[in-house]
Amino acid sequence: MARGGKLSAAKVDKTKGPAILHDGAGLYLRIAPSGARSWVLRYQIDGKRRDMGLGPYPLLGLAEARDKARELRKLKLEGKDPLEARKAERQAQRLAEAKGRTFREVAEKYIKAHKASWKNAKHAAQWPSTLETYVYGKLGDLPVAAIDVGLVAQVMEQDIDGTPFWQARPETASRVRGRIEAILDAATVRGYREGPNPAQWKGNLAHILPVRDKVRRVTHHTALPYAELPTFMADLRDRPGMGARALEFTILTAARTGEVIGARWSEIDLVEKVWMVPAERMKAGREHRVPLTDTAIAVLDAVRPLAPQHNGEPDPAAPVFPGPRRALPMSNMAMTSALRRMGRAELTVHGFRSAFRDWAAERTAFPREVAEMALAHAIGDKVEAAYRRGDLFEKRRQLMDSWERYCAAPAVKAEVVAIGPAR
Repeated sequence: MARGGKLSAAKVDKTKGPAILHDGAGLYLRIAPSGARSWVLRYQIDGKRRDMGLGPYPLLGLAEARDKARELRKLKLEGKDPLEARKAERQAQRLAEAKGRTFREVAEKYIKAHKASWKNAKHAAQWPSTLETYVYGKLGDLPVAAIDVGLVAQVMEQDIDGTPFWQARPETASRVRGRIEAILDAATVRGYREGPNPAQWKGNLAHILPVRDKVRRVTHHTALPYAELPTFMADLRDRPGMGARALEFTILTAARTGEVIGARWSEIDLVEKVWMVPAERMKAGREHRVPLTDTAIAVLDAVRPLAPQHNGEPDPAAPVFPGPRRALPMSNMAMTSALRRMGRAELTVHGFRSAFRDWAAERTAFPREVAEMALAHAIGDKVEAAYRRGDLFEKRRQLMDSWERYCAAPAVKAEVVAIGPAR
C-alpha cells in the first residue's frame, strides 16, 4: 500500500468545496460546491497535461487512490499513456461482450431505431424482408465483429436460380449491400466491431464484383407452362424433404419465396384457413391475407410435427418450413434445390407465379383484379387503388380453390376450369 502524501483522511472529510486538494505526485482531490469529491491524476505526455479521473470519494478511499495513482505512474514509466491504455482496455472489453452480438440482433436493433423515420411504408417493409430472404441465412447468426469482406461477398454471390445474386437481381442486391453497410456502420459506432466496413463498395467489393450498371441483364429461365402443372405436381407430391413441401405450398398459395421461407406458425390460422403475411415481409409493404386450401393445409399438417411444440401446438415463433436447425427458416435455395433433384433445373420458383397468372387469365372467368390481388401485386393505377380498398378475399378463396383442383387434376386432362359451355 502506498503511504505518505500531503493529505489526511480528516482533511479530505472536513474540507468544504469548491476546492482542489493536492496529495503530491500528481494526485488531486476535487471538491465540488455540492460537496461531491472525486480523485484525479494529473500527468504530462509529450509536454501536454492530461487529467485522468480515478473515481469518487469515499467509494475510493485515500489509500486506494494513492495505490491506483502509483500503478498508473508505473504504466507511464513504461512509455504508455494511462488514459489511452484505459480506453484500449474498455474497447477490448466492449469487443469481448460483442462476441455474443449477432448480425441479426444488430440489424433488428437498427431497424427498430430507424423505422419511425422511414415515411415510405414499402421501403420500411423491404428492410426486414430483404435481410430475411438474402442475408440472415449467411450472416444472421454470426458475431457482427467477425463479418469480413469474404462473408459479405458470399451474400452478393449466392446462387439465385443458377445465377449469382449480384447479376440476377442487381438493383435488389445493391440495396441489400447498402443495408448491410449501414448495419455494420452502426455496429462500429456502438463498439461492437472495429476496422473498416467490409460492405462498403469503394476499396472493398468494387474489386470483387462488377459495377452494377455494367452487369448484363439476366434472361430468366422459362416458367413451367401451366398445362404441364398437374403432371409436375403429381411428381412433386411424391418427393420427400422440406424443400419439396415448401415448394408445394408456394405453388398452391401463389406466394413469393421470401414470404414462404419467412412464415411463422403465429401467422397460420388453421380454423379460419388463413395465412396472414405481415407487412414487413411483403414486397408491397402491406399485410396480406392468403386463403388456404385443403391441400395447402395438408402440407402444413405434414410439417407441423417438426416444429418445437408449445402446449401441444407448434411454437408460434417457430418457422413453418425450418432448415436443418429447426429454430431457423430454411435457406432460400432449398426450393431451387428441390427442383434440381426433380431434374427441372431450368425452372425457377418465381416462375410458378407466372404459371398461376397465365392459368387464371386463360382458363378461368375470374376478373383480372382478383388474380392480381392473389399475387399481392401493387396497384399501379392510383384512381383504381383509391376506390378498391378491400382485398376481395372471398373471391380469392374461390380462385385458389379452383387452382387447387387444377393442380390436383389427373395429368391427362388439359381442360380443368371451364370458361364457357362445354362443346
